[in-house]
Amino acid sequence: MTREQCLEPRQAFLVEHYRPGRDVPQLSSSIARIRQIVAEMKRAGEPVRCLSATIVPNDESFFCLIEAASDEVVSDVYARADVPFERISAAICVLDEGESS
Repeated sequence: MTREQCLEPRQAFLVEHYRPGRDVPQLSSSIARIRQIVAEMKRAGEPVRCLSATIVPNDESFFCLIEAASDEVVSDVYARADVPFERISAAICVLDEGESS
C-alpha cells in the first residue's frame, strides 16, 4: 500500500441489493463473492474493507457496509464481483459502546 493510499480518508457506504426469487444460500454466495473481491483489492493495496453484510430473507435482499475512499471504489468492487446492486449511499457507522472499527 502506498503512503498516499494509507492517508486517504475512508468513509462507509451502504449498498442495497434486492434479489426477488433468491434464497439465503444464493444471497450468501453473492456476499462471499463481494468479500473475495474486497480481499483481493486490499491485498493489491486498495484501502477498502467490508464492514458487515446483512441478509433479510423475507425481503429476498441483503445489505453490505463497505469502507472505502469513494463510492467509485465500491462500484469497482461490485463490477469486479459481477454482483448487481440497486443503490450505494454514504453512511455513518454508529458503534456500540466499547466497540471500535
